[in-house]
Amino acid sequence: MTYSLNKDKLQASFTRPKIKGLLLGGLVSMLLSTQAHAAIHPMDESILAKQIADIAPRHSQVALLARDLSTNTLLYSQQADTLFIPASTQKVLTAVTAMASLGPDFRYVTELWSDAPIRQGHIAGSVYLRFSGDPTLTQDDLKALFAHLQKQGITSIEGHLYLIGDKQEQLQAPGWVWDDLGICFAAPVSSYIINQNCVYGQFAPSSAKHASVVKLRASSFGVKVSSDAIFSPKAGHDFCQLDLVRLGQNQYHLRGCYPGSEAIPLAIAISDPEKFAMDTLTATLKGEMSLSGKVKIGNAIPSKAKLIASHSSAPLPELLKTMLLKSDNLIADSLFKRVGQSYYKTQGSFTHGAAAMRHILTELGIDLTNANIVDGSGLSRYNLLSAKQLADVLALIYQDARFHSLIDSLPEAGVSGTLQYRLGYTKPPLKHRVFAKTGSMQGVANLAGFMRLAQQRDILFVVLENGISPETKKQRKPAFSADFLTRLLSAVETQTQTSQTTPTELSTVKLSD
Repeated sequence: MTYSLNKDKLQASFTRPKIKGLLLGGLVSMLLSTQAHAAIHPMDESILAKQIADIAPRHSQVALLARDLSTNTLLYSQQADTLFIPASTQKVLTAVTAMASLGPDFRYVTELWSDAPIRQGHIAGSVYLRFSGDPTLTQDDLKALFAHLQKQGITSIEGHLYLIGDKQEQLQAPGWVWDDLGICFAAPVSSYIINQNCVYGQFAPSSAKHASVVKLRASSFGVKVSSDAIFSPKAGHDFCQLDLVRLGQNQYHLRGCYPGSEAIPLAIAISDPEKFAMDTLTATLKGEMSLSGKVKIGNAIPSKAKLIASHSSAPLPELLKTMLLKSDNLIADSLFKRVGQSYYKTQGSFTHGAAAMRHILTELGIDLTNANIVDGSGLSRYNLLSAKQLADVLALIYQDARFHSLIDSLPEAGVSGTLQYRLGYTKPPLKHRVFAKTGSMQGVANLAGFMRLAQQRDILFVVLENGISPETKKQRKPAFSADFLTRLLSAVETQTQTSQTTPTELSTVKLSD
């Protein structure tokens, strides 16, 4: 990473070769802090605390921690040991755990096996498709697998196509909100994943006397949505709402009303991954390969079978970048379960993933005493972490070369990921300066990451806010984290500017209004 000062605007450039230089520079400055920052005096914590108290939310709970990484100085701490719901900041722990356990070369591999000889373009027996829980696997990837066979001159399968995956899977973690389960960000985490286990369509108005209709895309194989919901343009939002009822086997019913008159998009999480995989493969093979038998769920691949084609996902660093930038829950929880599978050499589950994460992070020096780890995405309301525990993981990312690349993968304020359009982060002073993981759900607005200052001064910070009223969100104001970071930035920069003054003069430094 390099810094260029253009008048008063600081810009950070984050190409991979450059960030290595910054990290090394940051570590060197920590070692040489007595020389590089000998003239910088500590900020007056009582004044800082008073200013933070003035902007603190009145109806929610807040935990704060900020540390100057160039001097390893604690700048501010408030309720740093209190446990909070981390929401998607949990993904920071998942990223570190996956890198430590699976390694940067890890890829998900979906394999096609056959237990029969190939004769004159025909497979004289059955074929086995082994799913790996790849959260990025698409129908097009599956088409490409069978297209690979066609390139070898294979045009038909005389037996069945068996789909192989885990049995009796734990598809959702404890603590996931029931209302979320039909929505794509809470899609079932299975070894069978195609198109993110999500289907798309729209709810379109019909006539005033008839129920409106749900239209699904052609790729929604086996998924059906009935509806008696209506559009009600004159109704109010508080008393007119849609409700998606999950009926099982990828069947749904939409009821209620929508206070508008134009079609709205739908994104529905499937409920039965095995059935969706069978329906999708049945439809896919019709255009790619002749199948004499049926698509079925299998138990195991025969020992005599041979690998005939495979598809690999992107390597782990790319998966983690997507996970952190887009806050992708399916990638996070798929990796979480895979870590448990790898660590315990058994079928992946949320239970195994949670135990593995705790062991791995503890071995890396993270004290998780009293923390509660349930999933890898942060969707569970049962997750509990403190600001200090999150800060310790961020410090590990900053200091350990194995995890440096994760900093490049964090959303950049006003530029990328979940911070691209976030209120309070789209313009100076925070734009280009904050690189952090967001964590948002009903009643929760968290942020954990790094703030970049001039002269290679990096600030590590964690802001956890729980118990936010829905009424606050309706006000469309920047989150408390933006206000806190703006004022902290002002205090640190003022401190730097006055570092050559006397201690008496320095003690008057305050956060700007």
